[in-house]
Amino acid sequence: MSAAPVTVISFGYLHGPAPAEAHAVFDVRHHFRDPHISPALRSLTAADEPIVTAVLSTPGVAGLIESVAAAARAFRAGPCSAPLVIAVGCAGGRHRSAVIAAEVSRQLRAEGIPVTLAHRDITRPVVAREAS
Repeated sequence: MSAAPVTVISFGYLHGPAPAEAHAVFDVRHHFRDPHISPALRSLTAADEPIVTAVLSTPGVAGLIESVAAAARAFRAGPCSAPLVIAVGCAGGRHRSAVIAAEVSRQLRAEGIPVTLAHRDITRPVVAREAS
């Protein structure tokens, strides 16, 4: 298998578009429950266990994580060895996308794939918005 590295970026669409360098973008805004709707979770990030638990217990998220990791493996199995950039976006970039990106990165690293994880918007302030 190719030694090409993978970069996984989490981001929030409310802070800007998907990273232009991404080869594959996964938008989780409309399909998975947003921890932002809970006032107790709103100010937390993917670095906090309650957010990790909330996101990973959402139906469908485990399958998505495996699918994103499978997409990374498929890109790397192609005939051209080149770095791969995968982006995962949610609304603010602090909860869903960050947990999913971290879990994809963890899975790939466990397989010996070189991975860089970047959270573009995790330290940005919570965006004031209506719950969706």
